[in-house]
This record gives sequence, structure tokens and C-alpha cells, in this order.
Amino acid sequence: MKDNIIREKSYQFSLDSIRIYKILIVDKKEFILSKQFLRCATSIGANIEEGLAGHSKRDFIARFQISYKEAKEVHYWIRLLKDSGYLDEEKATGLLTHAEEIIRILNAILKSSKQISSP
Repeated sequence: MKDNIIREKSYQFSLDSIRIYKILIVDKKEFILSKQFLRCATSIGANIEEGLAGHSKRDFIARFQISYKEAKEVHYWIRLLKDSGYLDEEKATGLLTHAEEIIRILNAILKSSKQISSP
């Protein structure tokens, strides 16, 4: 399979998020916010995978829109974890930068996909 940048970046983001989640639950004993964070973070890539395997352009767009919304939500959870003191500045900045990059890529993919689909 040829390289797919959003697939690779979302997968790496999921792995990074799992590592952060482990720190949050083991070292910080934080279980509520971290679970929401992990759910959103891993959902991005899962929906991208589903979209790439979609049966139609409409299915592809729907899954990528979900990924976009999950990326926006995870951005919120990262900021909340940072501002509440559970996540240090360095880790939060890295995750936020990665999430923002994914958001920009997904936004570009959605814009071009919708233009191609329009009559």
C-alpha cells in the first residue's frame, strides 16, 4: 500500500496518546479526563481507516468529518489536561502541535473531497 500521510500521522498520534494516557493514569492517578482524551485520540485514526475503506465518496467524507471533529475535541482535552496541571507544558505542546497538523490535513482533504463531489 502506498504511503498515506494522514493515515501515518493519525496512527503515530494514537501511539503517542496511549503513552501519555499511561503516564496520566499511573503517575497522575487521573482517570476521567484521560479516558476522554484517549477515546478521541484513537478515534481519529480509526475513522480515517474506515473512511479509506469506504464504499463510496459519501462514506469517505462522512468518516473524515468524524475524524476532523474528534481531532478538534482531542485538542480541547489536551488543553484542559495542560491547564489543570495534569500534563506538562512540553508534552502538551507536542501533542497540540501534532493535533493541529492533523486538523489542517483533514480540513484540506475534506475541502478537496467536497469540491470533487459537488455538481
